[in-house]
Amino acid sequence: MPPKPSTAAPPGDPAAPAAPADQPAPGAQPAPADQPAPGAPPAPGDQPAPGAPPAAAEKKQPSQTKEELAFYAPNYLCMSIFAVLLFFPLGLAACYFSHKTTQANRESKWEEAYLNSGRTGWLSVFGILIGLGIIYGCVLYM
Repeated sequence: MPPKPSTAAPPGDPAAPAAPADQPAPGAQPAPADQPAPGAPPAPGDQPAPGAPPAAAEKKQPSQTKEELAFYAPNYLCMSIFAVLLFFPLGLAACYFSHKTTQANRESKWEEAYLNSGRTGWLSVFGILIGLGIIYGCVLYM
């Protein structure tokens, strides 16, 4: 019996069947398994790739000691929000100074923090009193 002719097409022939997905194409080099994908962060403990931007692996620790944290000025945030609900103009100013107090506390600017804290407290109290006075006046005379 004569041998059957080969039906396999040459590798570059478009009529050739597709290569299985788990095998690399002929002539292509397989990717090493130990290298990360391009753009992927390096594994913990590995050095970053040359030319890669520095990683922000270092987390910023609070630079304030326990003694400094004891100097925090109160920011009266809850009272400021209540003042916004009762009398918007003064309550909004109180919220602004409350935010400035928090910023100054974080930056260890104690004089600025205590100054803004006092402003926040007074603005909140006056806003609440004016708001309650308006509500009282509306209920009493309407």
